[in-house]
Amino acid sequence: MKFSLIALSNALLFATAFAGVAERQQRRESRVRRTNPKIPATGNFTASIGRPYSNISNVSYSTNWAGAVLTAPPAGSTFTSVSATFVVPTPSGSGAASAWVGIDGDTYQNSILQTGVDFTVTGGRVTYDAWYEWYPDYAYDFTGITFRSGDTVSLSVTASSATAGTAVIENVTTGQTVSKAITSTSRLGGQNAEWIVEDFEQNGGMVEFANFGTVTFANAVAGYSGGGTETAAGAEIMDIKQNGQVLTSSSASGSSVTVKHN
Repeated sequence: MKFSLIALSNALLFATAFAGVAERQQRRESRVRRTNPKIPATGNFTASIGRPYSNISNVSYSTNWAGAVLTAPPAGSTFTSVSATFVVPTPSGSGAASAWVGIDGDTYQNSILQTGVDFTVTGGRVTYDAWYEWYPDYAYDFTGITFRSGDTVSLSVTASSATAGTAVIENVTTGQTVSKAITSTSRLGGQNAEWIVEDFEQNGGMVEFANFGTVTFANAVAGYSGGGTETAAGAEIMDIKQNGQVLTSSSASGSSVTVKHN
């Protein structure tokens, strides 16, 4: 009897441990997410408040990107870094969105080096996940960093070559910093620099786009080969349009990019 009880106890412990591993694996798999290059939006549409949107100079529309993009570096150079800070928002309703900085993905869509923070609302609970990605590979979550609404976050990506780079995220409020050296066989073109709030892809489909309020990228700067820098002033402005409705209002001024959910 004693042997049987011990065997039963061991079996239960093994089953519990196996279930825990399986649950963790399921959670990891459920975070299979990927940024896509900009997907242009076409056709007639109205703002979410119901008024027709007029043609606005220097603004384009996308089903997944909102924010600002420098669509070309200075002649004879390539973009090698992009950085910014923003304050973590408090999303509402349900769904998810992501704030990130990156190199390429607009006019040059073969690859994107990027890093950012996802904000997700599920059953009234808000979670935040930091990640890095070299598209077309999937995104990978950072560990060792957490966020709360109102925290100030610093993001940067730096390309040391067309196939190697580094992603860095710092929670300025808490002092936590994470970084990752990344390599890829998908070469960067260094043709675009962007500050984006995205409706991203997860598990093969677009997530429900959460009402994130407002995200303002401050100190939005792109570096290019030769040692120079550019701000977001003069960048192409993008807003998200889905199902005939414009869901965001974006603007850029100097080194600041603001994206508002309508």
